[in-house]
Amino acid sequence: MADRRIVAMPGDGIGRIVLPEAIRVLAATGFEADYVHGDIGWELWCNEGNPLPQSTIDLLAEHKVGLFGAITSKPKDEAAAELSPELQGQGHIYYSPIVGLRQLFDLDISIRPCRSFPGNPLNFVRKGAGGQIEEPMVNVAVFRQNTEGLYVGVEWTDPPEEVRRAFEMHPKFAPFKDVPGPDLALSTRIFTRPACRRIVEEAFAYARRHGYRSVTVCEKPNVIRETSGMLEQEARAAAEKYPDIERWSTNIDAQTMWLTKNPEDYGVILSGNMFGDIISDAFAGLVGGLGFAASSNVGREVAIFEPTHGSAPKYAGLEPSIVNPIAMILASAMMLDHLGEEERAASIRGAVGKVVAEERVRTYDLLKIPGGASVIEKGAATTQQMTDAIIESLATAG
Repeated sequence: MADRRIVAMPGDGIGRIVLPEAIRVLAATGFEADYVHGDIGWELWCNEGNPLPQSTIDLLAEHKVGLFGAITSKPKDEAAAELSPELQGQGHIYYSPIVGLRQLFDLDISIRPCRSFPGNPLNFVRKGAGGQIEEPMVNVAVFRQNTEGLYVGVEWTDPPEEVRRAFEMHPKFAPFKDVPGPDLALSTRIFTRPACRRIVEEAFAYARRHGYRSVTVCEKPNVIRETSGMLEQEARAAAEKYPDIERWSTNIDAQTMWLTKNPEDYGVILSGNMFGDIISDAFAGLVGGLGFAASSNVGREVAIFEPTHGSAPKYAGLEPSIVNPIAMILASAMMLDHLGEEERAASIRGAVGKVVAEERVRTYDLLKIPGGASVIEKGAATTQQMTDAIIESLATAG
């Protein structure tokens, strides 16, 4: 019986495929744990009206660490239409369970590393001087504030009268004063100073610990003055304690342009919830896409680690499986870092890098061909074959 217990939440679609592959890799490093299954996902929503049961919440509260696969999430009306007939019309409203977990356990800091693996055919390339092809090595860590901003869910269509009155106190609301309630939708963007201060301090500390020379606040303070401005204020204050770390500031729109001009210049990037989601996916696109994108959700007590790809239901039923498990495997390496198992985490990243560089085993995305049942006959590796290659690389390195 292992001393450590991890809550394993496969979720939906390909989450049920890639999570067991990550556990195989963890075992190959010598990491020992008991994996306790946690129910979560779309089937629970459809059949019970709740995609996040209390039993899973209780497991995370007890064991503190979770590995999460993937979740299906749909707009409100589509989600309601897929409820079992006996649940229709009972007031059930779908909320993303992973967003719910972030808020329940105050998992306020998300770290999303975006690092190039040399030899990855999906890496960003550009033309340099004289038309020569350059492949800049990207090594960015996006710090995303995970519990506030636009994702808090404080929103209305046809807002109550008292909400309208509150908004009408602001002079900028004047053009909307006479809009009929059913034609008016409001979403609030909420930042608090303690949350801004915490993620800023964590970002600067991470930059120093991992040898990054800069922290870039990526927001929109010239337009969203109060919320973006608060994050900027806290970044300026924190920077005074880290004179060895440069503080940069970019607007989210300009940053999406610059990341394809000089991505190698950036180190730690710090954003609120929505902009952090956007910029982390944008940087992930430079280093292999969602097949390489891992993420942590870290609070003061509980932490959950996940790939950032979705459930990809069109691939979930294929046999053999064709999806790339690397993002999930890299998420498990982040979990090891969190648990103080840095050497094992580094060995996983090293094994992934070696397999990518060898170009011998490649899933369909690495072959740059459309996904589907026919990719195996075109030379693509299966999900399990990719995992096998990583495990073999671990054994060789050992």
